[in-house]
Amino acid sequence: MEYSTFGRHIIADLWGVDFAKLNDVAFLKKHMHEAAMVSGATLLSIDYHRFDPHGATLFAVLSESHLSIHTYPEKGFAALDGYTCGYTVDPLKSIQYLLTVLNPDKVNSIKITRGQDGLNVSRLKLHKD
Repeated sequence: MEYSTFGRHIIADLWGVDFAKLNDVAFLKKHMHEAAMVSGATLLSIDYHRFDPHGATLFAVLSESHLSIHTYPEKGFAALDGYTCGYTVDPLKSIQYLLTVLNPDKVNSIKITRGQDGLNVSRLKLHKD
């Protein structure tokens, strides 16, 4: 059996993000849409849940897989996740776009290459610009 369904998975923790940005679902939805577009992905839908009193989770379903963000505005924290299958759509472009928009003070991130015989995990040094 061949084990090759190549995919890239980018995971990023953002710290020091403005409360208002992380608590504004319309703002986040707009930029999740744009993040999907800049990577060349086919956006199927965006769903979200707004938490009370603050915070949100947004999930963009892509033909190639997904993008997601979970926010903790009171802590200035956002957890980003982008996974795409195949070689044509790069989730790093989506995550990089969101970093530019959210403008965090600090970013911790990893890249996981998936869908082959084994996982390849590496640290990324992402910057907001």
